[in-house]
Amino acid sequence: MANRFRHFLAIDWSGAKGPRQKGIALGLAHLDGGPPVLVDPGQGWSREDVLALLANDLPDDTLVGVDLGIALPFADCGAYFPRREVLLPDAPSLWALIDDICSGDPNLGAQSFVDHPEFRPYFRDGADTGAHFGCDGADHGRGRFRVTEQAQAAMGCKPYSNFNLVGAAQVGKSSLTGMRMLHRLRGHLPVWPIDPLPASGSALVEIYTSLAAMEAGRSAAKAKMRSYEALNKALGALGSPAVPGEGALDDHSSDALLTAAWLRAVGDQPDRWSPGGLTDTVARTEGWTFGAL
Repeated sequence: MANRFRHFLAIDWSGAKGPRQKGIALGLAHLDGGPPVLVDPGQGWSREDVLALLANDLPDDTLVGVDLGIALPFADCGAYFPRREVLLPDAPSLWALIDDICSGDPNLGAQSFVDHPEFRPYFRDGADTGAHFGCDGADHGRGRFRVTEQAQAAMGCKPYSNFNLVGAAQVGKSSLTGMRMLHRLRGHLPVWPIDPLPASGSALVEIYTSLAAMEAGRSAAKAKMRSYEALNKALGALGSPAVPGEGALDDHSSDALLTAAWLRAVGDQPDRWSPGGLTDTVARTEGWTFGAL
């Protein structure tokens, strides 16, 4: 299939507290070629800055990849929050619930949701593993996983549960803050596969930067690149020109730059848009990680 996207924007996201997040980095690649470039606002990114860019200032026909979980597990228990009287039917209803409960949290934060007495038992944080952290009868050690995270594991990755809020690899806060952003993007930017891929215009997908690194020749255990030399070797493996620079480079920037080039390289491959485990129900409730096959 011909690549109908002309721009490829990869966003390394962050759920950290504060008005600006050092962990946010944006890399942009153009279909016509050239090295990917960092999009730098000059004072660091906030989550609201990213939201404003995606809602109002995207280049035409951009494939946006955001490194966060776009939904919580659903298929394993038949619900995001089993045992709750009101069951949510799909991911957009989950996003709306989170954004409503966290409406008073600044900077698109999500602390109010994980502190909420109705939902706290589903999460694990540094002090407590909630009573509903896993499904009944399941191994609760690592928490619940979406179907796409099971596909990631089969590819050699080590995904973490979006219900996990503890440790260096926790992804829960990052994903919950991202879901607030996705709720506010409704009507501005379709989110595949929760929304159908539009025939034209821009679209957003979930990415996992380790998948891009693995396809660029790095192992899952050594997916992070912390020098221009390591980044440019990986870019070369994807057929991308090198970025200028030498010496140390933070891994947020390298993740964003490499993944932008990867989106450009694989965005026209049909199998990326029709992975085997992606049913209509999974698409509607859990979404998918672009590139997990």
